[in-house]
Amino acid sequence: MVILMFMKCMALVLDKLGVAYQYQLVAQLDSRLKMKAETPHLTRMKKWYGGALVSSLFMLLLLRYGFMKNPVEESYLMNPFSSNGTNPLEWVRFTAPPALQNPGNASQVISIDAIAFSLFAQRNLSKGEQQSLLTWNLLKNLINHSHALPNGVEAIKEAGSAWNSLMDSIEEEKLGYVIDNSSRKAKEKQCPHFLNKMNATEPESHYKLRVPCGLTQGSSITIIGIPNGLLGDFRIDLTGEALPGEPDPPIILHYNVRLHGDKITEDPVIVQNTWTIAHDWGEEVRCPPPTPEENEKVDELEQCNMLVGKDDNRTIRVHSHGLGLPLMGLQGVKPRRYFPFKQGSLFVATLRVGQEGVQMTVDGKHVTSFAYRETLEPWLVSEVRISGDVKLISVLASGLPTSEDSDHTVDIEALKSVPLSLQRPVDLFIGVFSTANNFKRRMAVRRTWMQYPEVRSGTVVVRFFVGLHKNHIVNDELWNEARTYGDIQLMPFVDYYSLITWKTLAICTFGTEVVSAKFVMKTDDDAFVRLDEVMASLSRINVTHGLLYGLINSDSQPHRSTDSKWFISPEEWSKEKYPPWAHGPGYVVSHDIAKAVYKRFNEVRLKMFKLEDVAMGIWIADMQKDGLEVHYEKEERIFNEGCKDGYVIAHYQGPREMMCLWQKLQETKRARCCGDP
Repeated sequence: MVILMFMKCMALVLDKLGVAYQYQLVAQLDSRLKMKAETPHLTRMKKWYGGALVSSLFMLLLLRYGFMKNPVEESYLMNPFSSNGTNPLEWVRFTAPPALQNPGNASQVISIDAIAFSLFAQRNLSKGEQQSLLTWNLLKNLINHSHALPNGVEAIKEAGSAWNSLMDSIEEEKLGYVIDNSSRKAKEKQCPHFLNKMNATEPESHYKLRVPCGLTQGSSITIIGIPNGLLGDFRIDLTGEALPGEPDPPIILHYNVRLHGDKITEDPVIVQNTWTIAHDWGEEVRCPPPTPEENEKVDELEQCNMLVGKDDNRTIRVHSHGLGLPLMGLQGVKPRRYFPFKQGSLFVATLRVGQEGVQMTVDGKHVTSFAYRETLEPWLVSEVRISGDVKLISVLASGLPTSEDSDHTVDIEALKSVPLSLQRPVDLFIGVFSTANNFKRRMAVRRTWMQYPEVRSGTVVVRFFVGLHKNHIVNDELWNEARTYGDIQLMPFVDYYSLITWKTLAICTFGTEVVSAKFVMKTDDDAFVRLDEVMASLSRINVTHGLLYGLINSDSQPHRSTDSKWFISPEEWSKEKYPPWAHGPGYVVSHDIAKAVYKRFNEVRLKMFKLEDVAMGIWIADMQKDGLEVHYEKEERIFNEGCKDGYVIAHYQGPREMMCLWQKLQETKRARCCGDP
């Protein structure tokens, strides 16, 4: 009886320690017991005691789940960022979301606990390094919201692995494993601007080009080759990283050229698709399409050029006795149809990464477009695979994301963020959406509108909100960038488009809990912000409570077409219309709204909706129902798609356009778009 009570007490203690810590303890004990003993006598003793100790601990783990009434309803994790940073027994409670409270498989709960433990565990980081984690520390409750948005659980799990890898790399560097200059320089060049392979013919049947840091808008892959072999069919696959335990990686783009048709048609055809282990092959996009109605546009370009598969009207002449005869007029000769690839003929094909999808040009002519699909985005691409009946001559990847070498940045001090100060009031906090490998976009923002005097004086604070990347090389570069400039807030999840609402939440959190700003603004890293006009507008409006300022949309409906990038099912939003909301390139809310967002998040009262700008409108509408007086202020000079003269915010601006807009502002003091005289 005494032994039984003792084991019950030990089970309670282990329950407080948490699942992740228990398994860590077992692993540590097991590894220590495997060490060599100094004498045979000690070996026998260690084996006996070790076996008994491990067996006892294993029994306690079983009893923990046997005696505790509801073993998976609560879990406790170490608070990694306590005020003194020295108390290992200071714990933070996590309540599992409903979907996890009674799981069919207890390993899922252990996995979530272990991941949360690794993400928020205390690390050996300097005060400066912790500056990029100021929001991270306040988002622990995302564990409770992980099922609310598509890919939420996967993003947190993948972040756990990415974070551990990054921390291991940082620890190795601190321990002196990376000390010589050659190693540092090699590390700096891990994200190259371009890659090329001449005479890419070994082996002809299956060629691979590793893309270490993914693709970004403006990246391109050019392939020069000749269809050969028996059929001349070949395929180009842009693949991602395979997750641990998965045999094959996801295919972000499958580009299949079938010169002799397939089961559906005898004519040449290009088939585009995606593949994941979870959802198998997606819906095919064929060129030419089965019906003209299916030929939609991506980035204002047709999914399939209208000429593909049509009769080639060019007159081809054959010469007999010096006379030119039109081939089309010869009896029994079948008219030739246009198709960009021909067996035995050289082609130059370029895949370009656009805003909405990937475009293919062949010999200088646009041929196909393919829209990105959910969770299959260009930054995930890690390899280009080319296989089939094609003789490759050259493969070139250019415009790849790469970080700027800080050792050669002349104006680096002017680009670093101004340290936060409790004594200095913040009028406006601006959170900028960015993805890990968008190095050039962030540099363009630092060199342009982040140079406004209000930012350099600290009365306006700007931070980039960036999720982790699946690729450890990108995360290493991102961490170095965060340490150099001090203006990046890392997110405890891997970036997916479906999770951008979490970043909106993070911006509200930083703007009210880290700094106490009068107003909080959200924008994108491809948006040019005329900060002086934003501040002047807020001053003119003179509303400090219940404010939503931006390009307000008061009459919009959910997209019910499954083909739409913004598709919303009735389960996600059942009403016919959305409440008023402001378009994503830039909007401002007052402090009280941002504060209420964070408060409701911690109370698990915040509706998670995957369209972040609409989500803010939904949250404000809910606050209005609870008695908040809301002021909607519409700004017509915020341009959602491109730039127009007189802009306050211009969207979809690349790094070159950003620099051009800034130069025009400095020279003319007028908001003129680039390309104008």
